Amino acid sequence: MRSNYLTLKTTASDEIIISKSRFIAHCARVETEEDAQNFIDAIKKEHRNATHNCSAYVIGEHDQIQKANDDGEPSGTAGVPILDVLKKQHLKDTVVVVTRYFGGIKLGAGGLVRAYGKTTTVGIDAAGVVERRLHDKLKISADYTWLGKLENELRNSTYILEHINYAEGVEFTVLVPVEETEAFYAWMTDLSNGQTQIKRVEQLFLEFDRT
Repeated sequence: MRSNYLTLKTTASDEIIISKSRFIAHCARVETEEDAQNFIDAIKKEHRNATHNCSAYVIGEHDQIQKANDDGEPSGTAGVPILDVLKKQHLKDTVVVVTRYFGGIKLGAGGLVRAYGKTTTVGIDAAGVVERRLHDKLKISADYTWLGKLENELRNSTYILEHINYAEGVEFTVLVPVEETEAFYAWMTDLSNGQTQIKRVEQLFLEFDRT
């Protein structure tokens, strides 16, 4: 399973005018090729009177599903430039449709490539990008004599202290990046002289805005 990857924060659209043509980027996060095709079909239906609805998507842990569609534009001038932007920004599970309403001025092959690439970037900026990081949710159980020290150390660490449960003993629920779990076990064992019990509850993704 992948542990960290970039994808869109939300579904969004934005537009620009280039040589009197209106270009609208529609961007969404998707999990399957069916989701991507449904999104493309919905945009085509919404903008059925547009000159073109060009699209591209990248799906899968290893980008194993990649498709690009020029929708009537000269071959390689629309879908591929959209796809190239997705790949250059290392986005996964992402679909983009760029709608064009022709303004009467031909752009030429190079102009089309630049226009579709630029519009895609504008749409991605509108949607925002997040990094999804896989975390282990860990439950640390200890005697109350360790409460002060462990709570202080956890709050001053880079780990996310999600919850403290005060039961027969104290239980800390902590979110730890999967690549740091082994180091966390060692750190916690050292802090408590081996007097803690650690159990993994589940794995989940947390999302962080790309900086």
